[in-house]
Amino acid sequence: MTDLTVLGSCGAWPEPNRACSGFLLEHNGFRLVMDLGFGTAARLARTVDAVLVTHEHPDHCVDVNAVGRRHHYTGEGRLPLYCPPGVPRVLEALEPHPHPTDVFDVHDLAGATAVGPFRLETRRLPHHVPNFGVRLTAPGVTVAYTGDTGPAPELTDLARDADLFIADATLQSPPPAGPRYLMTAREAGTAAAGANAKRLLLTHFWPGSDRSVSVAQARETFAGEVLAASEGLRIRC
Repeated sequence: MTDLTVLGSCGAWPEPNRACSGFLLEHNGFRLVMDLGFGTAARLARTVDAVLVTHEHPDHCVDVNAVGRRHHYTGEGRLPLYCPPGVPRVLEALEPHPHPTDVFDVHDLAGATAVGPFRLETRRLPHHVPNFGVRLTAPGVTVAYTGDTGPAPELTDLARDADLFIADATLQSPPPAGPRYLMTAREAGTAAAGANAKRLLLTHFWPGSDRSVSVAQARETFAGEVLAASEGLRIRC
């Protein structure tokens, strides 16, 4: 049995009564958090078995410090942390003592092949800093998550035939020019359709956005079920 709970759904900073990026993925008792942005730690009722962070921006990793503190000061040993190299540097800047390597068992996300019961695959995706989309597979279920990304051909492999595709949908219209480091909901729908994903969960909404507009845009390009991430939403994968 695999369930996903949304801990936070905002990009950049949290709206009132919301939090930034964060998801709890549970499979047969194993509890994995994917990203822990502003405000997500308070939404975790229990400790977790591992943390995975897609990139070093604070709206995706700052509350790793809070979860690590709880794990450390309650004597539960080092918490496995799968992340790019920039994340421990952010955590060290937040709190050098105890050092992050004393709190966390740090693994390079790009080189990891498993997290608990999940087989792990990663894809480097376009963003302002190194960002890795993740594909997590356990018997009978595949969940893919982009972190933050612009449109990219790698999304097709990342989300191919996924039971649940969690996709960046920050924008409601593309910027007029320049490199693309974030997606629109319509582009997220296009990626989901190209990958033949079963369900699409839109996330990382820019604060103040009308999320119903994003859902409608994604449905223009994806015929499957489209959901908007919202704090507390629980999905059976």
